[in-house]
Amino acid sequence: MEVSVQDLALVRGLRDTRSTLAVWNAEPGPVVRAWIGGALLVTGALLAAVWVVASITTPDPTGIHLAGLHTAPTVGAAAEILGRNSLVLALHAMACVAGFIAGSSLPREAERYGGRWRWIHDRAGPLAISFVVAATTFSLITQAWTLGQGASTLAAELQLGPVTLLAALLPHAVPELVALFLPLAAWMIASRRGDWHELLAATFVTVAVAVPALVLSAAVEVWVTPRVLAALAG
Repeated sequence: MEVSVQDLALVRGLRDTRSTLAVWNAEPGPVVRAWIGGALLVTGALLAAVWVVASITTPDPTGIHLAGLHTAPTVGAAAEILGRNSLVLALHAMACVAGFIAGSSLPREAERYGGRWRWIHDRAGPLAISFVVAATTFSLITQAWTLGQGASTLAAELQLGPVTLLAALLPHAVPELVALFLPLAAWMIASRRGDWHELLAATFVTVAVAVPALVLSAAVEVWVTPRVLAALAG
């Protein structure tokens, strides 16, 4: 079967990405606001889950290490936080890429086949999307549990209530989490609208927006938040 270069999924995907970026560049405000709104919803849900976990779990008797509070704040400590957050951002960005492949590229590829191969391509997309949803849900549950346990331990160590502790963490936690969840917000919006072809462009843009926010959040977490906690703890 002869296949035109223009029919290749990669080429068509890049063409969709360029056209999507051109449309967004003409009027970026509504797109970015929708992503931030979605990311704020996920952030709020995660913080609520963290509060629940922090309220019901037993603090770790070995304590917790917090750079800037138990040790002097350093660039290395900020870089370590940024490194961990970069891994989470990469996972969420990969969900966007997987959504693009499963929702846009695979259906186009299926058009080239018949019989058994068409059947495989038709079902690969929904299966891949289901996997992304399951992996993302697992990631969020894991984050809620890990952060909640850490908050429980830190609150007990500083003799603060979970609500007070979380309020002190909000100045760096909200920008950090919103930045991390931008790709997921783009994924949710595209999936609801069926605009899977936009997700590759969304991956590039959300990561580009998220990285500076994560750098700033890491700096605040190391040099500002510990001072706020120390002041509250007396």
